[in-house]
Amino acid sequence: MKQNTIPKAGGRARTAGLVGIGLVAGVALSMQFPAIAQKAGGASLPLDELRQLADVYGLIKSDYVEPVEDRKLLSEAITGMVASLDPHSVYLDKKAYKEMRESMQGRFVGLGIEVSTEDGYVKIVSPIEDSPAYRAGIKPGDLITRIDATPIKGLSLEEAIKKMRGAPGSRVVLTIARRGEDRPLTVPLVREEIRVHSVKGKIVEPGYAWLRISQFQELTLDELAAKANALYAQEPNIKGLVLDLRNDPGGLLPGAIGVSAAFLPKDKVIVSTIGQLPDSNQKFYGRREFYAGRSGGDPLAKLPAGLKTVPMVVLVNTGSASASEIVAGALQDYKRAIIMGSQTFGKGSVQTLRQLSPETAVKLTTARYYTPQGRSIQAKGIMPDLLVDETADGDGLNGLRVREADLMKHLGAGDDKGEKAATMGEMQANKVKRDELEEERRGAAASKNRKPLEFGSKDDFQLTQALNHFKGLPVQLAKADLAIEAVEPAVPVAPVPAKVTPPDIKGAPVKK
Repeated sequence: MKQNTIPKAGGRARTAGLVGIGLVAGVALSMQFPAIAQKAGGASLPLDELRQLADVYGLIKSDYVEPVEDRKLLSEAITGMVASLDPHSVYLDKKAYKEMRESMQGRFVGLGIEVSTEDGYVKIVSPIEDSPAYRAGIKPGDLITRIDATPIKGLSLEEAIKKMRGAPGSRVVLTIARRGEDRPLTVPLVREEIRVHSVKGKIVEPGYAWLRISQFQELTLDELAAKANALYAQEPNIKGLVLDLRNDPGGLLPGAIGVSAAFLPKDKVIVSTIGQLPDSNQKFYGRREFYAGRSGGDPLAKLPAGLKTVPMVVLVNTGSASASEIVAGALQDYKRAIIMGSQTFGKGSVQTLRQLSPETAVKLTTARYYTPQGRSIQAKGIMPDLLVDETADGDGLNGLRVREADLMKHLGAGDDKGEKAATMGEMQANKVKRDELEEERRGAAASKNRKPLEFGSKDDFQLTQALNHFKGLPVQLAKADLAIEAVEPAVPVAPVPAKVTPPDIKGAPVKK
């Protein structure tokens, strides 16, 4: 039947198709990516495929059950084309582009959650501290199944995020599925402007400081300098500093370079990138021009001198991603700090913002990040020197989290052959592991009604282990780590020495 109806509308379809070819060509030309010329190598555009795209456009315009706006069709086509590449490439329409700029400035209107996708639902990576979601008790690992009673299974992540955004003071109700709970949870929330201060800190014990970075934003380095000076004014003789990057999803690269430079000798390589464009192959150094740009002063100029030499522990977990992995990798490679916690997320790809218009852009993956010693972060993450669980009883919800290697269409590490087969195997193994861990922890979750972990509190188990490390007291290692070392008697972990034996190539601690 359908074959008979298409020719009848052929005139309209051809006309719409010709218009579509012009629109598609216009979009292609408007992008003006430097990559197009270099990658095409002078070859012509794939006209057959573009013609098919125009034909489909024409058929939708002529035959679809109801009229569809040209703007919507083309916007969705661009969205799908970019989203098919990898989990982090995305088309930003007017609203999304505005929200992204506000987020990097440390403010946006919403609920205050970092999200990903799992099985068609929106999964909470972590609630932003002091946000409506955080105050309502939303936890990492929760699945959002409905927004205002509307099922969201099958929606793209961008569509779900749009439904959660809105005007300040407006209300939204989330339906949450939580592991260990028999029934869905209904959580009413009020949207508000989220102002995120990315740096916190305090003296946790006489002589020991805790400095937390929750996200890398435009003002992170200014906040770091102010907080570090305040800590040294309160405690001039700091004997140990804990840099807390747990649940830090990343952010701006200059912030990661500056934070690393704050603790390292001058002019050290912090991170390098490798991609297909010449501009993507770069090394970034701990110099003002790399973290503060060419205008303005140096936010790190008045840092306390003690930051360069104070013994350090960096806390990371599966929620530590991107810029936080760059910092952890640099400090680990230069043996400047002991990395403690669990393997990080593994988001080691570079996204470059290419503006299509003053109000729209494409965020496109253009390179991979590598640590100063050339280790790829992508799909691998940073392996701690000391594996330490989230709690004394185990790794809690952190052990159930999705990592970059679990995401569909994720990039491989880029440093070995046959990585696709390896990553598919890893995905299967990780799923089995998470299922097993879930069963083990259901009983624990039912018997213990734990409140969300507050980083930096007296109940923060990993922070306590970091302090034990400074003091030369025994550190309770992760159960997986203890199983490996069961053949040898446990020994206390010594304080940070002047020179720390580097980890081996896989990141496991090297025993002396």
